[in-house]
Amino acid sequence: MLTLRKASDRGLANHGWLKSFHTFSFAQYRNPDEQGFSDLLVINDDRVSAGKGFGQHPHRDMEILSYVLEGALEHKDSMGTGSVIRPGDVQLMSAGRGVTHSEFNHSHDESVHFLQIWVVPAIGGAEPRYQQANFSAEDKRGRLKLIISPDGKDGSLEIRQDARIYAGLFDADESASLKLPAGRNAYVHVARGSVELNGVALQEGDGVRLRQEQLIELSHGVDAEVLVFDLRPHELPGMA
Repeated sequence: MLTLRKASDRGLANHGWLKSFHTFSFAQYRNPDEQGFSDLLVINDDRVSAGKGFGQHPHRDMEILSYVLEGALEHKDSMGTGSVIRPGDVQLMSAGRGVTHSEFNHSHDESVHFLQIWVVPAIGGAEPRYQQANFSAEDKRGRLKLIISPDGKDGSLEIRQDARIYAGLFDADESASLKLPAGRNAYVHVARGSVELNGVALQEGDGVRLRQEQLIELSHGVDAEVLVFDLRPHELPGMA
């Protein structure tokens, strides 16, 4: 069963320097029907103006993924990590028992466009850690590349949850399929462009919950960049 979450139905926060679309409830946007899915709690589609950003602020017990689509994002944290994240880079910060960080647009001339994604971890109070890797366009072109997994398989970043995240680029006749283990849930988010999911046409910003589906098929993309989440078979974050 596929349940569509249209891009136009998402929450919007426009602070001038920040324009953020919220797939699920976040900050001042509250929707009782959109409280996350399985262990996936947040997908924020953020555009930050040149030279602006989020000052130092705390997190704990959350797996926080930053996925840059355009521009460059500068990261600093209380673990001593400092980095610049560009398209193709994937950053995973495991907040564990507590960490503070800041995120700023690295450029003083151009905006940065990125997704910030939160996944609820399986354990609390763990040691904070930081991971970053680059997955090239060639890695993702016409296929679903594993970028996040519980065991770091195939060079993916290691998350503290039974979740796997794949990224793919699709254009023209490129297509890919992913077979899900029996009983799993999945979520598909179209980061940009358009694509068909199991024959259903999706546009930029659309998302789809998949329940009791064992095959994900992506095709007929037009400059599409897609994230696929393979998730535990429950409805809301925080459930056993």
